[in-house]
Amino acid sequence: MTGSGAVTHDPSDIRRLLDRHGLSPRRAFGQNFVVDANTVRRIARLAGVGPGDRVVEIGAGLGSLTLALAETGAEIVAVEVDRDLVPVLTEQVAERGVRVVQGDALTLDWDEVLGHRGPWHLVANLPYNVATPLVLDLLRRVEVITDMLVMVQKEVGERLVAAPGTRAAGIPSVLVAYHATGEIVGRVPAAVFHPRPRVESVLVRLRRRPAPAVDVPLDEIEPLVRTAFSQRRKMLRRSLAGRIPAERIEAAGIDPAARPEQLSLAEWAALARAARPTSGPSPRTAR
Repeated sequence: MTGSGAVTHDPSDIRRLLDRHGLSPRRAFGQNFVVDANTVRRIARLAGVGPGDRVVEIGAGLGSLTLALAETGAEIVAVEVDRDLVPVLTEQVAERGVRVVQGDALTLDWDEVLGHRGPWHLVANLPYNVATPLVLDLLRRVEVITDMLVMVQKEVGERLVAAPGTRAAGIPSVLVAYHATGEIVGRVPAAVFHPRPRVESVLVRLRRRPAPAVDVPLDEIEPLVRTAFSQRRKMLRRSLAGRIPAERIEAAGIDPAARPEQLSLAEWAALARAARPTSGPSPRTAR
């Protein structure tokens, strides 16, 4: 039970809170609440945060993970999109000094929420339905978030950190690699959630690089990546035929018969250079 000395919610707390407020998990928001104290303690421990650290949690729900994070002594900002849950969440965490923000993480003004001072740590049980676009968006535009520990669907986590040449390699893994290093640091069974999902989850750690991994702007690389992976069974000379002639692919040191999942980020950067006009100044590198 949650109380003055409790770290987090147990299953009976979650059911009681939902019943008392006439609420139920909403599929539209991808709500699966963590109901296992050991799991949220483990996440807080893996996050490695403590007094003096700043943590933002997205999809705070009823506060199970929020309470465990607050116990570390870190400064916590909890973001929740569901207006009906926000009063309940606030009631649970206000005494711990947590600041609760209602809003959609995909459209929030992060400068207003977090300010311009970093670093911030993202620690979150991300809704399955928005995990990939949200992680990519935060890497792209919220530089004060320097590392992430996120719980996501197992398949999503594998795709975020997949190595070139593996079946899980794709658009997400290339875009993540541009901004960050990543690894799966733990697995989470379906039994710790309410309602219980049909899939297993994993904990993914991402650490932002001080600078992009290659010296080519992402807006040159990304269109090629998306075009090639939209036809991932085709060889590059076919999927990229409208963008780069096969002889320029080969001149870049890449086999035109390769398929997109085989390429490293450095090779995507080489393709982007090969796709540039042959005359005129090269675009300035930008994040």
